[in-house]
Amino acid sequence: MVRLKQVITTICLIWFACFVAQGQSRQERFEAIEKQKSAYITKQLKLTPAEAQRFFPLYNQYTKEIMDVKSQKNKRAADAGNSPRSNNFRGGQDIIEYDAKEVEIKKKYRGKFAEVLDQTRASRFFAIEQEFIKLLYKELDSRNRND
Repeated sequence: MVRLKQVITTICLIWFACFVAQGQSRQERFEAIEKQKSAYITKQLKLTPAEAQRFFPLYNQYTKEIMDVKSQKNKRAADAGNSPRSNNFRGGQDIIEYDAKEVEIKKKYRGKFAEVLDQTRASRFFAIEQEFIKLLYKELDSRNRND
């Protein structure tokens, strides 16, 4: 029963985020989704107000570092795709290096998150983040089917 209540609440939050996102600029939609993501993380990790106050500045740093690496990776992949030598080994190796950077960032922040939370919740954060992304994709897929 509790699990069902969490699922329903999560779906409502995502639906609300998507509803609010209609008619907004891309940046406003991103910010609205980030707010919903923060609420989802807070609920799923059962953060106290004190923990949330310490956790979210770290989370914001983590997000910035991950987004920077992903941006670099996407730029590199686009550059490699436009190159006549796009199938060379070095290009693929660079992409893998970006993946390794992402893993290193996650390891670093898992330790920092564990200083604020316990080790279990710090590790669980990454699964919760993926759950939220999956829920967003489901909502987007649902919207695309209804259009």
